[in-house]
Amino acid sequence: MLPVDGIASAVDPVSARQTVGGGGHEMHRPIPRSLTLPGSRRLAFHDRAGAGRPVLALHGHFASGRTFATLAGALAPEWRLIAPDQRGHGDSGRAADYSRDGYVSDAVALLDHLGIGSAVVLGHSLGGVNAYQLAAAHPERVSALVVEDIGAVVDGDLSFALTWPRRAPDRAALEAALGGSAPYLKEAIRSFPDGWGLDFDPSDMVASQLSLNGDHWGDWLASDCPALLVHGTRSGVLSAGHAAQMTAERPRTTLVDVPAGHSVHATAPAAFATALTSFLTTAHPGR
Repeated sequence: MLPVDGIASAVDPVSARQTVGGGGHEMHRPIPRSLTLPGSRRLAFHDRAGAGRPVLALHGHFASGRTFATLAGALAPEWRLIAPDQRGHGDSGRAADYSRDGYVSDAVALLDHLGIGSAVVLGHSLGGVNAYQLAAAHPERVSALVVEDIGAVVDGDLSFALTWPRRAPDRAALEAALGGSAPYLKEAIRSFPDGWGLDFDPSDMVASQLSLNGDHWGDWLASDCPALLVHGTRSGVLSAGHAAQMTAERPRTTLVDVPAGHSVHATAPAAFATALTSFLTTAHPGR
């Protein structure tokens, strides 16, 4: 498994700044909501609501649930996409730890809060490992699994983010300080009482990545629900050989190669939606 190849691989460069328009998708934009977890920690999430079958979508580092806004429109109304801002990201509160168990427990808490017994669980990068570890620990909660461009062995380094400023006097100054990373972080930039900054703490991202690193083959192979593995052929994170091995060793797993980088859902949204809907039609042929 190759290490994360810098911000271009780790961050969704399109994210929710795309307007969910055309084809009647605007009406399906997820609605921001939240719940309070033990310790008074806030977990924000975006929920299209409605009667569609649930898809829990888990984003990667530096992103938030808004990254799946366009996908929510593409799946509606058949599927109800629910996308949390995972701990320490977006509008969710910072956590005392960024452990594997912590991320999984947040996902279970959200499903419980919404009264959802089981769902299709989709995850990109960090979210992909969280997704297959959720399936391993709680197989009854995951009816099908979609993993986007992350492997069963992870060895990434996000320490470059520690050079980013905590605050800047205005947006222009912050973007200038972020340099080449700025285009990939536009949706994370916001105004705070003490200046402009990002909606996550870089030190939390580094801690989260360190917890994410490791050999997770046992978790990848622990579940037996239908699974889709989406590989970006230009990704520096998941190699073609590793993706093929993951598919060969786990039964009921389908591999789809998409000519894109690490953030397939963002940079090739139509191809990603097509692959996903085709898989869901096979894995869930009707109610």
